[in-house]
Amino acid sequence: MNRITFLVDGFNVYHSLKEAQRDLNGASTRWLDLHSLFSMYVSSSFGRNYKIEDIFYFSAYATHREQRRVGVIKRHKDYIECLKSTGVKDVMGRFKPKRIHCHSCHTESIHHEEKETDVAISIKLFELLHLDLCDTAVLVTGDTDLAPAVRTAQKYLLIKR
Repeated sequence: MNRITFLVDGFNVYHSLKEAQRDLNGASTRWLDLHSLFSMYVSSSFGRNYKIEDIFYFSAYATHREQRRVGVIKRHKDYIECLKSTGVKDVMGRFKPKRIHCHSCHTESIHHEEKETDVAISIKLFELLHLDLCDTAVLVTGDTDLAPAVRTAQKYLLIKR
């Protein structure tokens, strides 16, 4: 039985769902049941010899947005609790404020960057492989920053086998 683990970049998925919502004329897509989606994917793509071992959801609470969008943190926490009730494991990062200087208007403003997610996904990938906790790892992301980790993991697997 091939054990599959999914590593989900929560913000990549969130922004993809927002885009899909626009394409679906506003139909809500934000409360996606990842476990059900991945179960359907595994059964239709891999058949019966595969089993979902784990699903890890990597995200961060955008506390800096709470003043402008009251309730955004509660909704995010509620969603993560729903995911956890289906067996999804959360791995939380953080946002870091960053001063940005505008060269055109010579003003400074504070922007926030999500931190630790890509590194956390990369480390989890190597942990899973090193501890033999899965046979197949599926990264659900649109972030090409993870490509070096994937290439190195593939080399590690070839050496290990």
